[in-house]
Amino acid sequence: MTLLHLAGPALVVTLLFLLRTPITWAMALGALFFFVLNRDMIPLSNFAQEMAEGSQSVSLLALPLFVLAGCIMNASGITRRLINLADVLVGHMMGALAQMCTVLGTLLGGLTASSNADAAMLSKTLGHQMIRKGYSAAFAAVITSSASIITALIPPSIGLIIYGYLSETSIGRLFAAGLLPGFVLAVALMATTRIVAARRGYLPQRAERARWPEIRSALHDGLWALSIPVVILAGTRYGIFTTTESGAVVVVYVLFISIFVYREFRLRDLPEVLAEAARDSATVMVMICAAAAFGFYLSWEAVPQSLSGWIAGATDDPLLMLVLINVVLIVLGTAIEGSAALIILTPMLMPIVTKVGIDPVHFGIVFITNLTIAGITPPVGGMMYISSQILRVPMMDYAREVMPFLLAMLMVLVALSAFPQISLLLPDLIYGAANAPM
Repeated sequence: MTLLHLAGPALVVTLLFLLRTPITWAMALGALFFFVLNRDMIPLSNFAQEMAEGSQSVSLLALPLFVLAGCIMNASGITRRLINLADVLVGHMMGALAQMCTVLGTLLGGLTASSNADAAMLSKTLGHQMIRKGYSAAFAAVITSSASIITALIPPSIGLIIYGYLSETSIGRLFAAGLLPGFVLAVALMATTRIVAARRGYLPQRAERARWPEIRSALHDGLWALSIPVVILAGTRYGIFTTTESGAVVVVYVLFISIFVYREFRLRDLPEVLAEAARDSATVMVMICAAAAFGFYLSWEAVPQSLSGWIAGATDDPLLMLVLINVVLIVLGTAIEGSAALIILTPMLMPIVTKVGIDPVHFGIVFITNLTIAGITPPVGGMMYISSQILRVPMMDYAREVMPFLLAMLMVLVALSAFPQISLLLPDLIYGAANAPM
């Protein structure tokens, strides 16, 4: 086996990264290069076979269904209602528009299931408003991208679905586990915003707190939308439907709300919404397929075994192991897009964490949080690019502005790693203290 056969595909992927090739095509072309090099031993047709096998999982059926539900929500006036609710709850705080952004990101987590979708939506709805009100464009880009991270933890998160599928961990337990860490992350972002806003004079939207009648009215208006995570968790907990089936249930539920309750969605709008959902779902699924083919190369060259052996040999202590893995992930996150890292690294890391006794649900929350933080980290952060492009912010300006928020999120990551109870409290209460997939 020559050095070209061993390192060639990885070098191809690295070169394509440097040329800013989309991560999906970088992995696919790297994998194809591997199969071309080894066509004497492996039929070239196996490349297409490995790509196709990446999508062959019942668990992944939930992904396009939740994406469709989010698209319907976005087209039916839900976002406007939630913006109003966020204004009522935090409009009296310093930096009110930025605080509203974090609250809206938390509320949207159960609707869009996609951090990238949230980053785009928050930038378009609140980012421009912040700039018009005197907030710096770089600050607006940072808070809109940072708030979208919460979506990765609030069910139904696409990242949690993919992790559950790859690690054979209960997606229902992962959904429950993400709620409390998501709220902890929101509080950390709001506290950081309060400090920055006070120093810069970013003012409240309201002269005083909203009174209870106004809060009650806003909650009532957004209650149907806020009930979606409850429907998912209750239905899976009591065996009414599986986690995969919950995607279809939520689509029907959302259609009912949009057509018969809010009455702002018409059936003639459905083809456009279906097309949007198909495009968004296809983007994720093609990435999964490309990662499956690239994963075959990694397995063939025993890269997972080598990485596992190196990390596993460092320590047997669960906490130290999590610290080591977090450091490795933070370094990788500055060079590899989070979704791709999730797909590639999950099969590599699962044998290590299970060997030292780390709960796979706890690890999943730490893992997803770490990789999603990479989404706001230069130079390849996906949410960073989305918010910066929409708000026309140079990368260096963004990099300077993101530092206090990045520090706050890393502190949350440390807390999630050191205290498993933050992640495991709700799944143990809802499903019982068991790790078996459900």
